[in-house]
Amino acid sequence: MPHARPRRPSTALAVAALVLCLAPGCAQHSRRKEVDRIPDRGVIDPAQPRELDKTTMPRYVIEPPDELDVTIRPAPPDWIQNSIVVQQDGMIDLGFAGEVYVVGLSVGEAEHRIAQELNAAAARQGQKPEQPYKVSVRVTNPQSKFYYVMGTVNSQGRFPIKGNETALDAILLAGLKSNSLPEKSYLVRPHPPGQPDTVLKIDWCAIRERGDTLTNYQLLPGDRIVVPGTKPPGLISTLIGQ
Repeated sequence: MPHARPRRPSTALAVAALVLCLAPGCAQHSRRKEVDRIPDRGVIDPAQPRELDKTTMPRYVIEPPDELDVTIRPAPPDWIQNSIVVQQDGMIDLGFAGEVYVVGLSVGEAEHRIAQELNAAAARQGQKPEQPYKVSVRVTNPQSKFYYVMGTVNSQGRFPIKGNETALDAILLAGLKSNSLPEKSYLVRPHPPGQPDTVLKIDWCAIRERGDTLTNYQLLPGDRIVVPGTKPPGLISTLIGQ
């Protein structure tokens, strides 16, 4: 009598075994190990401005492509344009007075420099205004100051800063994914070459669950927020809700 062939497990049994391996307990254990391998970065600095203890922004420095409203008194005869965009080369076009370089200047410094150029241009052209030109400058459309959110978020990139945003605002605006780890997030503040790094830990659980504002730092121009994450879930993990 011939020997019977050993029966191979069916495809259905193989799939069932794989699903059992990815059951909640097993999947959570695997994810926990992955989370533990991601280091905690940054220090908690109570001296930093934060929610409920904010500060004003640094003095605004003009950069391209900021839009400026320039008012001149007395108005030159051929002066029409009030709103001027700072060009890529740092210049603004004043028409009869030529171009003026304003990048790196505060609003007050720009007013002084533009007035100097206007009065010098009038002298060169033999014009004699009733009084020296005075200039008022307003930044009507700031376009050069941003913060950045990077890592495992829905919308990675740069966001315009208005002056009162916090780490919580930035993370919620960028949006979290299913594999985001906001509890591992941190803030990196830019600094000049040679200066020490500023890396601030964001205690996401304290911010979210207890309303603790200690690490809900106020964002400053150029700040980078990094949100680490685990590997994206596979198809089967997604199907079983992991």
